[in-house]
Amino acid sequence: MSGAEPAADGRLRCPWGLSTEDYLAYHDTEWGRPVHGDDALFERLCLEAFQSGLSWLTILRRREGFRRAFAGFKISAVAEFTDTDKERLLADAGIIRNRAKIDATLANAEVLAGWDTGELDALIWSYAPDPATRPAPRALGDVPAVTPESTALAKDLKKRSIRFVGPTTAYALMQACGLVDDHLADCVARGGGR
Repeated sequence: MSGAEPAADGRLRCPWGLSTEDYLAYHDTEWGRPVHGDDALFERLCLEAFQSGLSWLTILRRREGFRRAFAGFKISAVAEFTDTDKERLLADAGIIRNRAKIDATLANAEVLAGWDTGELDALIWSYAPDPATRPAPRALGDVPAVTPESTALAKDLKKRSIRFVGPTTAYALMQACGLVDDHLADCVARGGGR
């Protein structure tokens, strides 16, 4: 499997980040950087669920549409969505119009609206592994799709009635939100935001 590769600027990056300008910007400024706050983590949780079965680029290019459609992913606002809102979402070409994923997003917001402030943040971050126990991946083949921590996080979320988050989606969330740093060892973005 391939290791870090040079971008147009000559600096080494994870190969997946080089295919489009959208990916390069996301790779360099967001992916793997710590994300905190219940609403911010709710957004990432929702977007990772919508991404299931699709390319991340599809979601990334529609992220602003998702933010408009879902009230900026403010949990308290989404929890108040009605059947009329659901029909609006199903007709919104700016998002992925998957009924099961939309239903899960609305149901998850209703559940999370009953949690204490900071509870989602604390729960998700409680599954961050000790960085000292994780060697930097040298190649893409060294990056797992699932870990014991992501499996445990997915089970805990499911136990708390959070839908559409399996171990693979939970691990993608952990990567995107900086719970783990899966930038390759030679990647210029490794350790960013820490």
